[in-house]
Amino acid sequence: MPSFDCDLFVIGAGSAGVRAARMAAQRGAHVVVAEAAALGGTCVNVGCVPKKLYSYASHFADDFADAAGFGWEVPAPRFNWPTLKKNRATEITRLNGIYRNLLTGSGATIVSGWAQFVDAHTVQVQSSEGVETFRARNILIATGGTPVMPKLPGCELAVSSDSMFDLDPFPRRLLVVGGGYIACEFASIFNGLGAQVTQLYRGEQVLRGFDEDVRGFIAQEVRKHGVDLRVNSDVKSLSTTSGGISAALIDGTVLEVDTVLYATGRAPNVASLGLEAAGVRQREDGAVIVNSHYETNVPHIHAVGDVTARVQLTPVALAEAMVVVDRLFGKGEKAMGYEFIPTAVFTHPNIATVGYSESEACKRYGKVTVFRSEFKSLKHTLSGSTERTLMKMIVDDATDRVVGMHMVGSDAGEIIQGFAVAMKAGATKAVFDSTIGIHPTAAEEFVTMRDAWVTPQALVD
Repeated sequence: MPSFDCDLFVIGAGSAGVRAARMAAQRGAHVVVAEAAALGGTCVNVGCVPKKLYSYASHFADDFADAAGFGWEVPAPRFNWPTLKKNRATEITRLNGIYRNLLTGSGATIVSGWAQFVDAHTVQVQSSEGVETFRARNILIATGGTPVMPKLPGCELAVSSDSMFDLDPFPRRLLVVGGGYIACEFASIFNGLGAQVTQLYRGEQVLRGFDEDVRGFIAQEVRKHGVDLRVNSDVKSLSTTSGGISAALIDGTVLEVDTVLYATGRAPNVASLGLEAAGVRQREDGAVIVNSHYETNVPHIHAVGDVTARVQLTPVALAEAMVVVDRLFGKGEKAMGYEFIPTAVFTHPNIATVGYSESEACKRYGKVTVFRSEFKSLKHTLSGSTERTLMKMIVDDATDRVVGMHMVGSDAGEIIQGFAVAMKAGATKAVFDSTIGIHPTAAEEFVTMRDAWVTPQALVD
């Protein structure tokens, strides 16, 4: 039998990599994890966590304005961008330390540097201190994704989402290009922080893949909040001017801005991994191909998370990592289900959804019944804000099962998370109807919905 330096070598110490390394080590495996950047990966350092912190910061502008309707006399607030950046950096450094302690406390070994395959069992890690070589019984690829930048004249003037947290100075005029999660969230965040934000999307409507009602409703709401959202629009070229950056659009108009953010997608982070040396197959977009057990075509090499370009959400990557650990060092009983995965978009207002959109549900189930409610929340009856809330529920006619829930409104993610448990358990509309609501809350609307319409046959077809 060949000798190995470790039972599991993990490439990448992001959310999935740390979870797999820690849990495997706790089960007695000898684990080595390599990371070339800060521990925690995209989510902790330049993704979910700092983005949510900045989202909180940006909401205060609305809170100050809303307070007047409740009798509070708030002096004109001033926003200090350097303070936010400093406090965020301190918190992220704290989290980096927690991740390090979780790994070392479990018995895993951390190697700082870029890992590259030499062959199917051998990995080299190159760092400032030299090159270390490891032979591993099993290898897990968990290197996540990386922003895709445009190829157009002046593209070097644009920045990716990774750079948005430490911009200097604060961009008073921001152009956001893209219509997905990241683009929509940063447009709302910087608008709330005081920037003049223009968002361009080349398609008909932002947030492709979401329910059509949600897409139209959020576009309406972010415009009300001050984002200049333009669909069917794109950038032709970028150039520098004495006043900043000039963006020439495809319709002939020109925008002068301070910063251009391109958030038009992410690609698997596989550059220089040496996957060909290990014989690992990839898709054309670079994604590592895996089966239902997250095995590549080389059975002892696994891959999870964004590097496989499946469902690019941190909690999904964590769950996939646990399946691999259980398969390699446990009973092999865990499985990952991709139906009814809840998700949220931290725009202003927030979006949260679980299950199928109306069109998806029609294709899958045939006839469905749709319950929809739109209203001004109780808070805004005094705040003076024109912000509205949308709630939508989709029910399979044949089984009465709730198969889709969608919300645009304050704390949408917190609300939908709880209902996602009920949907995963197979709750029917009758169960929702028999549940007593908490009054007065927005969430109670989901258990009191009565007005419905049956999907037209045209949508079913």
